[in-house]
Amino acid sequence: MQLNPYLNFNGNCDAAFKFYEKVLGGKIVLKMTYGETPDGGGEQCPPSSKDHLAHVRLEAPGLVLMGSDCPPGYFEKAQGVTLSLTVDKLAEAERLYNALKENGVVKMALAKTFWAAGFAMVTDQFGTPWMINCEKET
Repeated sequence: MQLNPYLNFNGNCDAAFKFYEKVLGGKIVLKMTYGETPDGGGEQCPPSSKDHLAHVRLEAPGLVLMGSDCPPGYFEKAQGVTLSLTVDKLAEAERLYNALKENGVVKMALAKTFWAAGFAMVTDQFGTPWMINCEKET
């Protein structure tokens, strides 16, 4: 069994996943718009949403991240969930922190804690909450 996060967006999924591809060092291996689906987005999909993503899959070392744009009227902000990235090098924690906080909101600046060489909490520019954790440098 594998647990893979699935993120929902309100029309900016493509931009978010291009950003995540760059930041996480992964590759988008599948991307399909509503207009490219077998039913062309169906009756529930207005023409203005045909270019929105029906599904995207990003693969990077140690993770699979998926997402889509919600149909009009279905989007809800994430609540009670945070994506956690664990790294072995403080320099990598700093890189991730600096990238994810760009145009986002810092909840807790990257700092040493009693359990970690570096820990931070940010909500990125697309509204996704993240924790960055470097328990100890190897």
